[in-house]
Amino acid sequence: MKPRILISSDKYKGSLSAIEVCNIIKKTIIKIDRNIEVIVSPMADGGEGTVSTLVEGQNGKYISVKVAGPLGKPVKARFGLLKDNTAIIEMASASGLVLVPPDKRNPMDTTTYGTGELIRKALDIGCKKVIIGIGGSATNDAGLGMAQALGYKFYDRKGKLLGFGGKELASLYKIDASDIHKSISSCQFDVACDVTNPLTGRNGAAYVYAHQKGADDVMIRELDRGLANFAKVVKKELGKDVRKIKGSGAAGGLGAGLAVFLNANLKPGTDVVIEATGLEDKIKEADLVITGEGALDNQTFFGKSVSGVAKLARKHSKPVITINGSVLIKREEIEKGFRTLTDGNFSIINKPMELKEAVKNAEELLENATRELFTFYLSIIKR
Repeated sequence: MKPRILISSDKYKGSLSAIEVCNIIKKTIIKIDRNIEVIVSPMADGGEGTVSTLVEGQNGKYISVKVAGPLGKPVKARFGLLKDNTAIIEMASASGLVLVPPDKRNPMDTTTYGTGELIRKALDIGCKKVIIGIGGSATNDAGLGMAQALGYKFYDRKGKLLGFGGKELASLYKIDASDIHKSISSCQFDVACDVTNPLTGRNGAAYVYAHQKGADDVMIRELDRGLANFAKVVKKELGKDVRKIKGSGAAGGLGAGLAVFLNANLKPGTDVVIEATGLEDKIKEADLVITGEGALDNQTFFGKSVSGVAKLARKHSKPVITINGSVLIKREEIEKGFRTLTDGNFSIINKPMELKEAVKNAEELLENATRELFTFYLSIIKR
């Protein structure tokens, strides 16, 4: 039987996308021996680039939508649509920090309404599963705006309808879910969430993340007070204790909002992508698994995509190697902390060079490294 090789690499950030890395390795292997069966399944960790990785890796398509940006002004956002009618959304496309000029960043005012509009569009076209990556947020509204876009109404003590932004959370008193989108209850929502921060307190959404979104110390205290009130009202009105939800503080409390208003599952980003791509079944059928990323370092084995792929390969007793832009962790460190997770970790860097040169020549360097590795690999398995 001819060997079956699975390539499931993440991107080389700033250089090659995940699908580009996988395809370069595939092309090089086939040049060496056309009898090898090569399966490509690009990886991501739920953060930046997840939509493009899943769409391009599974022959999906993009849906462009004009939505409200973080400050309420229209922005052009997009989400991915896979063939099984699964929508892939990055909240940063509609409500991300990159959409707000530094001098206008203020989480008291920014809203996740645009993210809700993307979700609404996915529901309108009949999606039964929605995957949402929530990194890179400009907001601290606990998903209030997202829920407003989906038909939820929020009121203060005097019965006045609340507006947008984190400043509104302190006034929240009543939640009306009578006019929400009808398809919410029949859709599965999975959230790629790699942080475990609680909603409130010193380790919560406001104190840990709001400063980088433009909040000063006074705003942070007010935002935290608002999040605490949000948790109190949600428990009273909906019977859900968001303080107990791990990761509820992610993306300015959007993690909590998605869990509460959409009954979403908050999962590690790598797990979400592995499930969406059916990666475990592909690994079961492989003779060798290849993964990798831009820089293999001490953070790699703590929930990043390479770690997820390697653990699955080990689960099914498959050999696994990594081909990376660079390797910044010593073998002794890997052996000490992650004894049998990989069988070899390789860098495409073949001589001393500056990062600029490595990025510029990444494709050629990757081809050369792959050629050397697989010439050796084939010589071993053919003996």
